[in-house]
Amino acid sequence: MDSTYKLTVNGTTVYERGAADLTTFDAVATSTTSEFHVLKDNFPYVAEIVDSNFLAKTYTVKVNGNSYDVVITNPLDQLIKDMGFEVGASKQINSIKAPMPGLILEMSVTVGQEVQVNDCLLILEAMKMENSFLSPRSGIIKSISASKGDAVEKGQLLIEFE
Repeated sequence: MDSTYKLTVNGTTVYERGAADLTTFDAVATSTTSEFHVLKDNFPYVAEIVDSNFLAKTYTVKVNGNSYDVVITNPLDQLIKDMGFEVGASKQINSIKAPMPGLILEMSVTVGQEVQVNDCLLILEAMKMENSFLSPRSGIIKSISASKGDAVEKGQLLIEFE
């Protein structure tokens, strides 16, 4: 992968810059570590980093009194996005399936019921142990495919969220 970075400014304008572009300007820190005097093509600029989120690679920069929101992505970030993944995005769980064969001892929810994260959904007995299934997310129960006393197989759908 090359070292070309994509800079998206204010969510609309996109610039691609590489390591060679760094040699075309000069930046010197002024009174604080977030204020800079910048020379680009013999034109002076006053720049200040107003806000930064290093992990999200987002910055708010003020240049000559104008504020800009900047998002920086490197080639790896772009590849991850092109593959259909998002950095930091979490997967939405829409169903609960039996992780092993067992017997439903208790079904604690009903269809249409609203549940919160960590609410008990059901208890499954497997290998002489009781396993409580807690809700992985907030939501509404769309369907229940098993009831108390049912024997279930590994991978069988038990509960589905809306």
